[in-house]
Amino acid sequence: MIVPTEVASERLDRYLSALTELELSRSQIQRLIDDGLILVDDKVVPKNYRLRGGESIVITIPPPEAPDASPENIPLNIIYEDDFLAVIDKPAGLVVHPAPGNPRHTLVNALLYHLKQVVPDETGLRPGIIHRLDKDTSGLLVVAKDEITARNLRQQLADRQVTKIYRAVICGHMPERDGEIDLPVGRSLKDRTKMTVTHLHSREAITRYTVVKSYRLVDLVDVHLVTGRTHQIRVHFAHRNHPVFGDPEYGGRLTWLKGIDPARRIEARKLLDLIDRQALHAAALTFIHPTSGKEMTFTSDLPADMQRLLDYLDSREK
Repeated sequence: MIVPTEVASERLDRYLSALTELELSRSQIQRLIDDGLILVDDKVVPKNYRLRGGESIVITIPPPEAPDASPENIPLNIIYEDDFLAVIDKPAGLVVHPAPGNPRHTLVNALLYHLKQVVPDETGLRPGIIHRLDKDTSGLLVVAKDEITARNLRQQLADRQVTKIYRAVICGHMPERDGEIDLPVGRSLKDRTKMTVTHLHSREAITRYTVVKSYRLVDLVDVHLVTGRTHQIRVHFAHRNHPVFGDPEYGGRLTWLKGIDPARRIEARKLLDLIDRQALHAAALTFIHPTSGKEMTFTSDLPADMQRLLDYLDSREK
């Protein structure tokens, strides 16, 4: 493929991960670059290589590895643990469970190493997992150590008794300070790796939000995830033409940059350079402990990349 001139100065890994026809995640792209399987003008380059436009890119994709749920000594931030469950603060970049394309080095591999016990599952690839976060979404997850705890927590999720609050930066400005997006979400027929708002083979999806602060180009929002569909927050805000900032898959990166006033693109690119993923963080989690019956609430501070973005935005407002 030939790199178009309009993406000049974009990082190689960001550019390729935004190409939906490749059906490759950013982590997969980065591994291919590290393994020398992506060549730019017949040369091996680093993943942070800045494109000039006009280069020729050749990609070699090896056969996929089989998923492997084996213990791995991966650093893990366990913010709470007892005999029945644990609450994890997942970093961005960590896939929750092994699957084709991400066979190892996942949260599950880390859980099997750090926790003495997690409840098994039928597939053998998702022990302990009650709910998930996207690879490049950071924040809080609860995992179960036994079957009774797992069933109880899953029922709480089904009954909408679990409260999940996210903090996000979105492109542009929402028309209302407080609002609700009630639109069904299902698998995209055009790109099976993505989700979309659709009434075909879809499920109910409800997202509530509050605008915390508005900046020149973006809004900071708190999001209450009423339902928990795959990519729900990212899909809902993208459908409203306000994708999560930095999200290459749903229009929050190059697509947004191309669509804004050219006079603001230099500032927008500076913002994008501060964070290499979607600016989305699972900041608070509340549930009823299945054994004690007590309500438990956990919170997580913004990770360094999102805080750096907000600090820069605040500095520009002064």
